[in-house]
Amino acid sequence: MAAALAFPTCCCCRRPSLRPSAGRRGRRPVARCALPSSENSFSWKEYAISVALSAGLITGAPTLGWPAHASPLEPVIPDVSVLISGPPIKDPGALLRYALPIDNKAVREVQKPLEDITDSLKIAGVRALDSVERNVRQASRALSNGRNLILGGLAESKRANGEELLDKLAVGLDELQRIVEDRNRDAVAPKQKELLQYVGTVEEDMVDGFPYEVPEEYSSMPLLKGRATVDMKVKIKDNPNLEDCVFRIVLDGYNAPVTAGNFLDLVERKFYDGMEIQRADGFVVQTGDPEGPAEGFIDPSTGKVRTIPLELMVDGDKAPVYGETLEELGRYKAQTKLPFNAFGTMAMARDEFDDNSASSQIFWLLKESELTPSNANILDGRYAVFGYVTENEDYLADLKVGDVIESIQVVSGLDNLANPSYKIVG
Repeated sequence: MAAALAFPTCCCCRRPSLRPSAGRRGRRPVARCALPSSENSFSWKEYAISVALSAGLITGAPTLGWPAHASPLEPVIPDVSVLISGPPIKDPGALLRYALPIDNKAVREVQKPLEDITDSLKIAGVRALDSVERNVRQASRALSNGRNLILGGLAESKRANGEELLDKLAVGLDELQRIVEDRNRDAVAPKQKELLQYVGTVEEDMVDGFPYEVPEEYSSMPLLKGRATVDMKVKIKDNPNLEDCVFRIVLDGYNAPVTAGNFLDLVERKFYDGMEIQRADGFVVQTGDPEGPAEGFIDPSTGKVRTIPLELMVDGDKAPVYGETLEELGRYKAQTKLPFNAFGTMAMARDEFDDNSASSQIFWLLKESELTPSNANILDGRYAVFGYVTENEDYLADLKVGDVIESIQVVSGLDNLANPSYKIVG
């Protein structure tokens, strides 16, 4: 079977090449990439482009030589005012923080102004630092006023660690204030990242156990009940500027326990080790089609391809919906908790006409999200996102068909994997 085109009718196997024009930061001329120890408003013109490109994704329009396999696009995208309600969050770390199943207003009031620093830094000239200063003061006030409420949201066993983190956060905010006063713009983003890591850790400590029951028909599958982090090392071929690269990926089992659990189980089976990149066209990077006639992972206990249901967590819901797209459910205005907004959004490929056909094929979206805001890009609500590349994501666009995944190794969170099939003999 041709490695690059795994599913003949899969959304991620026969779409036009759409190379992002503004989604990447500048390339760095390095031999290896290892894990490290200007704002545009959304115009009606951009919306029209987004809809046109999105329609091409679903209908398989014969663009740039790809074959046409048309399917109807119904119903028409509704309520533009809902779809374009503001600029999408594109930072994978921010998306993961906001996706945590917590309800603590005090910590969110500290988080938001720190996240807003990213937009403040897009302002030209010294006005950027003036805006950052307002963000820092707002976060400092929120921390001072809400400290007890934040600590009250932590389990007793995690309270001491939470107090230590909040102390570090307070000191760091003072340091960031001095950075701004010294007009040291280059030092702002690294300090912001550090402070948001403190905030994110506190928020993760607020999650008390797994928040819901997975439906009985899927409860015996490998389930990731929490989060896990993996490092994917890829050997780059025929690139004089890049030899290999390690991508750090965070898997979100809170919002996609079946999907993330299936992938982590395959990682522990070494399923992806030695596998080639099978599609890399500037729109997505894809892999996961094994050699042979099968289009997915063959479970040795059954001798059949193991498939998983479409799994979508909607913002505001307590648990995911399974087996149907949001269109099919009539939830046209619903927002997915894990949207296709970030460069390096990770999702499952599947047969376009079978919601429950995903197995082992995965893809990373490279599309620039100004043209694909949440729920206006057709992918949201149709394909299951279960993680984001959080380190070295820019280098995904350097991958080519034939580059080799040398290994995917679990860094943390393996203890959150329930029902691991890789431990079953045979």
